[in-house]
Amino acid sequence: MALSFCGNDRGSKAYSVDKGVLDNGCFVDALNLVPHVFLLFITFPILFIGWGSQSSKVQIHHNTWLHFPGHNLRWILTFTLLFVHVCEIAEGIVSNTQMESNHLHLFMPALMGFIAATTSVVYYHNIETANFPKLLLALFIYWILAFITKMIKLWKFAEASLGVQQLRFCITALLVVLYGLLMAVEINVIRVRKYVFFANPQRVKPPEDLQDLGVRFLQPFVNLLSKATYWWMNPLIIGAHKRPIELKKIGKLPIAMRALTNYMRLKDSYEEQRQKTEDPDKSPSIWKSMYRAFGGSILLSSTFRYMADLLGFAGPLCISGIVGHLDNSTEIDRTNKTANMTFGVYFMSSTELLQNTSVLAVLLFLALVLQRTFLQASYYVTIETGINLRGALLAMIYNKILRLSTSNMSMGEMTLGQINNLVAIETNQLMWFLFLCPNLWAMPVQIIMGVILLYYLLGNSALIGAGVILLLAPVQYLIATKLADTQKSTLDYSTDRLKKTTEILKGIKLLKLYAWDNIFCDRVEETREKELTSLKTFALYTSMSIFMNAAIPIAAVLATFVTHAYVEEVRLSPAKAFASLALFHILVTPLFLLSTVVRFAVKALVSVQKLSEFLQSDEIGDDSWRNTEMSMSLEVGKKYKYHGDTKAINRKGRYRMDNYEQPTRRQLRPTETEDVAVQVNDGFFTWGSNLSTLSDINIRIPTGQLTMIVGQVGCGKSSLLLAMLGEMQTTSGKVYWSNKNRYSVAYAAQKSWLLNATVEENITFGSPFNKQRYKAVIDACSLQPDIDLLPFGDQTEIGERGINLSGGQRQRICVARALYQNTNIVFLDDPFSALDIHLSDHLMQEGILKFLQDDKRTVVLVTHKLQYLIHADWIIAMKDGSLLREGTLKDIQTHDVELYEHWKTLMNRQDQELEKETEMESQTTLERKTLRRAFYSREAKNQIDDEDEEEEVEEDDDDNMSTTTSRRSKIPWKMCCRYLSSGGFLMVFLMVSSKLAKHSVMVAIDYWLAAWTSSNQSLADPFVNATNYTKNDDTQIAEHRSYVPVFIILCGAAIALCLITSLTVEFLGVAAATNLHHNLLNKIIHAPIRFFDVTPLGQILNRFSADTNIIDQHIPQTLESLTRSTLLCLSAIGVIAFVTPSFLIALVPLAVAFYFIQKYFRVASKDLQDLDDSTQLPLLCHFSETAEGLTTIRAFRHEARFKQRMLELTDTNDTAYLFLSAANRWLEVRTDYLGAVIVLTAAVAAIWTSSQSGLVGLGLTYALTVTNYLNWVVRNLADLEVQMAAVKKVNSFLSTESENYEGSMDVSQVPEDWPQHGEIKIQDLCVRYDTMLKPVLKHVNAHINPGQKVGICGRTGSGKSSLSLAFFNMVDVFEGKIVIDGIDICKLPLQTLRSRLSIILQDPVLFSGSIRLNLDPECTCTDDRLWEALEIAQLKNMVKALPGGLDAVVTEGGENFSVGQRQLFCLARAFVRKSSILIMDEATASIDMATENILQKVVMTAFADRTVVTIAHRVHTILTADLVIVMKRGSIMEYGTPEILMEQEDGLFASFVKADM
Repeated sequence: MALSFCGNDRGSKAYSVDKGVLDNGCFVDALNLVPHVFLLFITFPILFIGWGSQSSKVQIHHNTWLHFPGHNLRWILTFTLLFVHVCEIAEGIVSNTQMESNHLHLFMPALMGFIAATTSVVYYHNIETANFPKLLLALFIYWILAFITKMIKLWKFAEASLGVQQLRFCITALLVVLYGLLMAVEINVIRVRKYVFFANPQRVKPPEDLQDLGVRFLQPFVNLLSKATYWWMNPLIIGAHKRPIELKKIGKLPIAMRALTNYMRLKDSYEEQRQKTEDPDKSPSIWKSMYRAFGGSILLSSTFRYMADLLGFAGPLCISGIVGHLDNSTEIDRTNKTANMTFGVYFMSSTELLQNTSVLAVLLFLALVLQRTFLQASYYVTIETGINLRGALLAMIYNKILRLSTSNMSMGEMTLGQINNLVAIETNQLMWFLFLCPNLWAMPVQIIMGVILLYYLLGNSALIGAGVILLLAPVQYLIATKLADTQKSTLDYSTDRLKKTTEILKGIKLLKLYAWDNIFCDRVEETREKELTSLKTFALYTSMSIFMNAAIPIAAVLATFVTHAYVEEVRLSPAKAFASLALFHILVTPLFLLSTVVRFAVKALVSVQKLSEFLQSDEIGDDSWRNTEMSMSLEVGKKYKYHGDTKAINRKGRYRMDNYEQPTRRQLRPTETEDVAVQVNDGFFTWGSNLSTLSDINIRIPTGQLTMIVGQVGCGKSSLLLAMLGEMQTTSGKVYWSNKNRYSVAYAAQKSWLLNATVEENITFGSPFNKQRYKAVIDACSLQPDIDLLPFGDQTEIGERGINLSGGQRQRICVARALYQNTNIVFLDDPFSALDIHLSDHLMQEGILKFLQDDKRTVVLVTHKLQYLIHADWIIAMKDGSLLREGTLKDIQTHDVELYEHWKTLMNRQDQELEKETEMESQTTLERKTLRRAFYSREAKNQIDDEDEEEEVEEDDDDNMSTTTSRRSKIPWKMCCRYLSSGGFLMVFLMVSSKLAKHSVMVAIDYWLAAWTSSNQSLADPFVNATNYTKNDDTQIAEHRSYVPVFIILCGAAIALCLITSLTVEFLGVAAATNLHHNLLNKIIHAPIRFFDVTPLGQILNRFSADTNIIDQHIPQTLESLTRSTLLCLSAIGVIAFVTPSFLIALVPLAVAFYFIQKYFRVASKDLQDLDDSTQLPLLCHFSETAEGLTTIRAFRHEARFKQRMLELTDTNDTAYLFLSAANRWLEVRTDYLGAVIVLTAAVAAIWTSSQSGLVGLGLTYALTVTNYLNWVVRNLADLEVQMAAVKKVNSFLSTESENYEGSMDVSQVPEDWPQHGEIKIQDLCVRYDTMLKPVLKHVNAHINPGQKVGICGRTGSGKSSLSLAFFNMVDVFEGKIVIDGIDICKLPLQTLRSRLSIILQDPVLFSGSIRLNLDPECTCTDDRLWEALEIAQLKNMVKALPGGLDAVVTEGGENFSVGQRQLFCLARAFVRKSSILIMDEATASIDMATENILQKVVMTAFADRTVVTIAHRVHTILTADLVIVMKRGSIMEYGTPEILMEQEDGLFASFVKADM
């Protein structure tokens, strides 16, 4: 048949224009071609020229500017236009099939229209990015021409009395409307931008965000298509493959999304609520303010959601259409044709088009694409809103924290824990609630719609199926709540376990030396058992939830179809069966999610309640100087002008003035006014309760002088400082600051407070860095030696997450901070409390007297060290919360002799202590020593930190660019195998086989359904003659019902298998978690001591906390989800390929596309996930550290700086999170489109091969499920990859070597009472810590007789401690041996050796539990023995006084005892073990003189008949020993009795003794 534009039907006058040109339908269609062709001719050259010159533009963001008004409307209209054109083409082609010859004019103009519309939008986009609106004229002309030609066509149709029944009339009318609207949009652009017809066109600047090149999150600025498909993410996600995404790469947030913007929005609506409520006690509703601030976005998201849900039902309906029409695709009678001919062509009705299967397939594809686009848009909008809300809430909480009254914190109404929970948990709960809340109102609608459609398809039996689903929904809710509870209890157990693990790791040295490691290991295992029981419950509920999810649709389908077979008269057709099957699939998701959403809604209610309480809590009083914008009242200004005493120089010139009224009190002399920095009149201050803490305070602080506040502990000295700073509540009285002082006060609190920052940042604290000044401050606080010890000098991170410094070091940094600030007033609250005598003297002389006084700064010093009173210019003595005396030392000496005498006696006592202190090696040296110990293995530590990277590098020998990229996209199969093998072979086998069986049965059910419904086809066929029909009726029905039993059996099997699979996966997870943790704990506890020196404690703890948690709770679920979605996709593709083999050809390109999408996404997702995690921690830390340092921040007046920092941290974290969610959307949009393409190809293949309709329904139903699961496959893969890193880290510790516990002797060969005498022979001993390191002891020989008291001394690092460790075989003895009572200790089993000796370590270690546990964890001794030991250690009376006696509680680390008492407990512990050899390793270093004397006495009496080896820190402790060994650099220099060694004048020992005198 020849092609011709107007067709050449027999006898038609296609080309005749007798009745007038416009009355020829073909000519009108040809006229319609004109505008389209015109547009193509004009735009193509412009586009090519434009694209050619694009490269010359440098502006980075130019391609995302949104220039012209009506942008989104234009995109939406153009897309609608394209859709209508597609309908027009379809209608034309289908009509053409009804004609005798081909009529190209039916679809040709429509096709050209489609091309032109596409071109128009591409053209528009290019004009917009080039910002050259004059070119829009071409489009304007096009819309006008198209509008006119379509109007002519419509007018002619109306003339020929065609109406809405005819589809072509409707389409033409729609096109007229659309062209008209587009014309209006174009006119609007001209009106706003005035680019033509007006004299002065408007100049436009791009949005502020785009001028700032730091903004990389472009979602708000790109065009609609890019917004919908996240096209702008491509460079980021594909670039991640080459190099990891860093914080720099994701840039800043656009202004509208920053925490500050959202905080202002939320705060405004919150304050509005506050003003509205008349009742001041009633708190403003947070819900309302949230709705006022963010309601718009939620409504938008919900709209998208509704549209997506409604489009979702297109799937089942199209399937039913396609399958139904495949059956009766008989030729439509031609008889009807002539009636529908007008203009010589066929006009079809609207229903006719929808009976065409190919059209339905295309419609199904478009509906899917749209539905997915809307769904992702809805997700994105809610997530963005949720993140914005979280940012706003965090800022609100933070501002509140900065204004919290101090009493709240100290009285315990608001604990730090509560604040941290608000930040970490409550805000996240609300964010998640926002993410899920559109579901609350979308799901009920979805469910109702679904049930209505089912009813329409299946009649009453559908209601039974829906009933099954609805009845089981509450069960799901119940399971969900149970899950949440179990998770809580699991959390409690795991915190407990972590606490015990931490203790073990901190005291590991002691545990090994006492051979108690296994006992304590069992304590942890016990807690772990409880945790595992809880985990098993958790696994059970999780698997039940998964099972319900899988089983409910099967049960519903079973109930529905079986009742349908027995109740309904009508047979089931494949069309209806598979449509309803698809509907059931749709219904399950909302029901499953509804339980989750309801749970989150309940949690959100609780969170809002907590937040509301917090925001209502007490704030600090607004003192006159609290408000930063202060103006100075005139009178005050005048008054001060006349006392023009220029003595105090205003150094910074930007002190804000005070606005308090000049009080009516006696006129001070001019000099006096100037000289008072702070004055308190009749002050009564309280900490929030009604009792006054400070009463009747009248004091003045002289300017530029040193004021000291003294008094007993707890008499209100610190409170006085805080009262002056305005932190306490004033009941009456006033605090006056002289006008230039209260800008900022440098304040060093009693409890030192550090920021998580470098040492330098902690000291400068936001002031500009001045090298000289910084140096001076560091010297005054003698911080230099400590800084030198730190691995990175003063650039080392300290604070919560940084390196742990000792109390004294922390305190000196805080004092340094106060000194460094350039303020007129410095408040120091007991800066000497944690310092030893040398340091405090140095600080007093250099820091306070020299540095501060030279600067003429006003200093207020609270102290207990009365010997410094002589330096004070002014003294304030306090007693029981009120003022005892005020004046100079002279005044007090003359007026209050009694007080002065009292002070004198106290001073003498302090001086004696002084002498004692100087005898000891000072506390500071000790602190520095511990610091050095922490870092002496710094290099080794750094190696471990890089362990992850190194391991990866080792895998590929040559790490050039390409291999690093391939490495980044590899899936860690090795770790997966490792994980599964820890779960046990049986479980893995069970899991795999049951999973496969389940999915096979699921396919079998649907296949059986196809066979069953197709068997009824013969009945539905109208051409079977009636006589036949009645005769076979009963047999037919019987045959029809014969399919039912098999169907029931299959469904039952499927449900059972669902249960089995969900259980096996979860319990496989529990088994793997059990094994991994057990092995990890045993490996680490039995690791050699060197391992703990080299590996940072935090890193080991991470394996037990974060990593174990991932292995316990996250991996099983991800694994389950991954296997389920993968198998579903595979089985679906298998079924489609079985039904229409030609589908496999199309599958190849799809598979390739899918491979690349998942490959790129996994890498980017992992990076973004890491960024999100790593930016979250600083944010949480910032909150907790602010809450701890409130008084300091407020005294320094640094609130604004801290707020700024908080906003920055929040924005950084939000940026990471936004990018992560945008990346997820990127993936989902792409996999969903792929899924839609799969559905399209499956449908087209089925239609063309026209196979059996039941099978086609089966194939299409499966194709629909693929769209849902494809993205889950990738998301789960990415998650699993991240989670397998935890297994990898745990695994890297499992390869550490254990100590050799066996020994070469059998335990039975060792005498029961060995060592009987305690004789020690050391023969040619060489010791090193590690095979890689140099020896620390070289060829040491010594002989110690039974019962001798031996002292070992030497400088730090001479090998004294290593020798003590050698006795316990804790280090690598590679030459020589130690023989104790005739047995070489290296041959003994470690347990035996270590349990027979005792040692007292330098740092006293106590474990939480009872006193009994600390003395005798093996529980082998009687109470009398324990009491005896306590008595020897002089602790008996103290322990008797404690509640519970021996079972009294010891808190973590023994914090409830003083250091001295702890050391005595350690002595008692050594005595309980009646060993004939005792080793004391510098045991007296950290205790005071009194305790030391006790210790020495006990050792001489109680251990009289035992061998005691003392490693001496201070030589005078070993002057009474029987034998002294002096060591140097790992070998023995001198050996003999102390008397002999003293005589050698130039000997080492003699020099030590001299130095120590």
